[in-house]
Amino acid sequence: MKIGLRIFLGYFLVVAMAALLLGRVFVAEVKPGVRQAMEDTLVDTANVLAELATDDLLAGHINDGRFALRMRGLAGRDFGAEIWGFQKRASQYRVYVTDARGIVVFDTDARDGRGGALGRDYSRWNDVHLTLRGRYGARSTLSDPDDPDSSVMHVAAPIHDAQGRIAGVLTVAKPNRTIAPFIERSQSKVLRWGLALMGVALLVGVLAAGWLSRQLGRLRRYAQGVTAGDRAPLPDVPGEFGELGQALETMRERLEGKQYVEQYVHTLAHELKGPLAAIRGSAELLESPMADADRTRFVGNIRAQGERMAQMIDKLLALAAVEHRQQLERPEPVNLADVAREALAQCGASGAKGEGRLRLSLPEGDVVVSGDAFLLRQALINLVENALDFSPATGEVEVRLLLAGTRARFEVLDRGPGVPDYARDRVFERFYSLPRPGGGSRSSGLGLCFVAEVADLHGGRAALDNRDGGGATATLELPLARDGRA
Repeated sequence: MKIGLRIFLGYFLVVAMAALLLGRVFVAEVKPGVRQAMEDTLVDTANVLAELATDDLLAGHINDGRFALRMRGLAGRDFGAEIWGFQKRASQYRVYVTDARGIVVFDTDARDGRGGALGRDYSRWNDVHLTLRGRYGARSTLSDPDDPDSSVMHVAAPIHDAQGRIAGVLTVAKPNRTIAPFIERSQSKVLRWGLALMGVALLVGVLAAGWLSRQLGRLRRYAQGVTAGDRAPLPDVPGEFGELGQALETMRERLEGKQYVEQYVHTLAHELKGPLAAIRGSAELLESPMADADRTRFVGNIRAQGERMAQMIDKLLALAAVEHRQQLERPEPVNLADVAREALAQCGASGAKGEGRLRLSLPEGDVVVSGDAFLLRQALINLVENALDFSPATGEVEVRLLLAGTRARFEVLDRGPGVPDYARDRVFERFYSLPRPGGGSRSSGLGLCFVAEVADLHGGRAALDNRDGGGATATLELPLARDGRA
């Protein structure tokens, strides 16, 4: 599958999921939003009517007084209203009043003072029950238990006597289905505009995927031409693609300049001669009869030299990966305390060499630099492993993280033999190494060189000096990021 098609399909999936989610959220919010607005209106209406009904209720004429007369006259009024395209000709309100016991004493559904809910006990309904107890009373009840769309919203307001006591409750009820046309129209508009937006987004996705595919195709053809040995011209592509093309061109120029590669091959071949000679000599001796102890020693020598060559190649590849990087492509905030913990955990878990011999000292709070967490961790691991190699078998290696002004500094301290004067200026050179204490074999001579390159990439420096009282102190110093101390 071509990359343009993959980009478009991924974009389509993201847009479709976002549109579905937003559509469901908007549509789901329309109905409760409209009902909340209706409930707010019912609260105002109930309290206004409660004030108007107060005198008749206290006088005992709530069912035959002026309030009842005017409320029943509402049924014959022609509203003649048009609300956003919808006609409204009559009231859908039902108003009833209960006394302080919750008995209905007035109901607009009653005719000629009879019928409706007159005389019924409504004290168990939430609108009446809660209002009589001085709380906000409201409920939504189905008028037809078999019809989920037949719910009616009831909102109540208290009627107070002259002493401020609750003498009754006035409830205004309105069917929720009266707002159904508004909800349906709103949902329809949301869906229509959502589909239109999704269509526009997909069109943009098609255009963007096509454009990306064309730019990547030009760079791909250029890379294929370079691979085939053709003199392929660098394509003129905009933006980040142009930067990528320039990077490919630079890589091509460096690969074609074989001096760097030849230098590495020559140096590596030179350094491999020693281990290969040791392996060859041990192999020749193994062909002759010898004691089991000698045979074991020569086999161990072959294994050790093989591991040394493998480590040399691995470290050389890691060094080559950082030596020619002009800068960090994507520096990120790095907490050096976390780097130190992870590095020591890896060194301690890598074998008995570091187990129980490592001690970490950290300042309070976080110390943050801008850089590459992986490279910094590997650099610190190299320093710690180097210190372990040169320390006595039970010697302790201490790792400190210190702050000095605008810079942070790792210090790795050991109690080994220290650094000879003749080697101080060369310890960070490629392939330069010193013999390990106790007759141990030399290392690849690439670890400290890698540390120096990582320090330089981060705008810092690396150093190795002798320690007071014996041993050595390896230092990795780095500039703090802005607000680098949390």
